[in-house]
Amino acid sequence: MQTEKVIAHIVDWLGNYAQNAKCKGFVIGVSGGIDSAVTSTLCAKTGLELLCLEMPIHQGKNQVTRADRHIDWLMDNFANVSRQPVDLTPVFDSLVAAFPKVDNEEERHLSLANTRARLRMTTLYYFAALKGYLVAGTGNKVEDFGIGFYTKYGDGGVDLSPIADLLKTEVYELGRVLGINEDIMTAAPTDGLWGDSRTDEDQIGASYPELEWAMKMSDLGKSSEDFTGREKIVFDIYKRYNNSNKHKMIPIPICEIPAHLK
Repeated sequence: MQTEKVIAHIVDWLGNYAQNAKCKGFVIGVSGGIDSAVTSTLCAKTGLELLCLEMPIHQGKNQVTRADRHIDWLMDNFANVSRQPVDLTPVFDSLVAAFPKVDNEEERHLSLANTRARLRMTTLYYFAALKGYLVAGTGNKVEDFGIGFYTKYGDGGVDLSPIADLLKTEVYELGRVLGINEDIMTAAPTDGLWGDSRTDEDQIGASYPELEWAMKMSDLGKSSEDFTGREKIVFDIYKRYNNSNKHKMIPIPICEIPAHLK
């Protein structure tokens, strides 16, 4: 990959998109992970205004610290960057208290994890509307179009997706060239929605390089029967997520009314 040229291409694309949309800049949620670090840096390089939001909800201290340091780094290097902390923990807790109790606690935990992401989306759009900004998404190609590893109308609710055509390993390559802080480059990827230390790999059961391999094999028309051992396990994981999350990756179904009924 011609990394520096890819960076320049994305920065130009971002600037042109904002200009055509008549928007002054971008707002992004900075989590302390590689995707938001790279995306926020690309937005900053446009020279347009960039507002970085910190939106902790019972967040692990290491995630908050990495996010803080990254925003500090951005503000030291780009005069167009500002920050806005918004503690969503009391909002989340109040919402949880208002919900009725349920019998299945495991399903409730998953629903509440997605609720965190949707609270953050609501907050991003509040500031976007207030300031005339676009909400920049941080999803990569494997998450957005491979396994659908994001929350519908949560972190999937954005105005534009600068890195969605890049695999996770390619995002890391951009991070290296952009000079992203080493603690972010080496941190295990996590969605930060559970209030504990579980990683993406813990949840999915496969690493991003493994999922990238499975995505490539699937695109080549391979099936589970073509593999054995760990490769078969990873391929089956990929296909399971791809099938179950297909509803996130296709347009919302529309019930079309036949002409003779109108």
